[in-house]
Parts: sequence; structure tokens; C-alpha cells
Amino acid sequence: MNPCATYEDVNLVLKLYELRREQKLREARAWFVKVFHANNMAEFDKICPRGTDENAHYRMVISYWDMVASFVTSGVLHQELFFQNGREMLVVWERIRDLLPEYRKTVQDPTSLENLEKVAKAYIDWMNKRAPHSYEAFAARIRGAA
Repeated sequence: MNPCATYEDVNLVLKLYELRREQKLREARAWFVKVFHANNMAEFDKICPRGTDENAHYRMVISYWDMVASFVTSGVLHQELFFQNGREMLVVWERIRDLLPEYRKTVQDPTSLENLEKVAKAYIDWMNKRAPHSYEAFAARIRGAA
């Protein structure tokens, strides 16, 4: 990967930001941050049962951030530039990380959301190298423990 971000990287980050402003995605993101707290599939099914708007919101948020992560893992989007601008993805990661192993078993796909997981873990390492324990504090805020 190019060690320096390019104007193409910047334009992609701006485009991704613009997409986040789309009304349906804004609604889904707001719902996700406010309501989605599932640590297992029973809680998941209660919060966003199949066929509901809530399930659609969940899928929209998750697929958006997994798509963005795929740009990073494939080298299309400069990783550090993304890390400087994409902290919302870590909110999503914190909300699904405990659920993910059971979710993967349920959908019978051990690679489900693999890009999101890879980029989140790299992002956490990047944050902690710059400011030790910063992710721990961030995660505590997201989980409501701080």
C-alpha cells in the first residue's frame, strides 16, 4: 500500500462521509447507536427480529461498515487516513464483537464480517500505539461503563 494518502483516498473518504448522510442510513445509524445492545443471538432476535425495520437498520449499518473495511483490507483506501476519520466504525465493532462468534455460527459463515473485524483490530492497535489504553477508555464509554 502507498505509504502516503492520495487525493483519491481523500475523495473516497469524502464520498463515504457523504453516503453516511443519506437519510435512511442516518436513521439506521441513529437507531444502532441508541438501541442496538446485543451480546448473544437471543438478545439480537429480540432487538431486531427478521422482517422488521430494526433488522433492516442493523443490516444497513453492518453492511456499510463491512464494505468500508473491505476498501481498507483490499488496499483501495489508505488505512491511516481512514483511521484518522472513521472512528464510528469502532462504535459498531464494540456493539457486535461479543455477538459475532455466535452470529457466525448461526449464519454458518465463519468469514461473516471478517473485513470489519480485521480493520477494527488494526484500528485498535493503531490507537493504542499512539495513546496507550485509549481504546480501552473508548470501549468503556461505548459500553456505558465510563
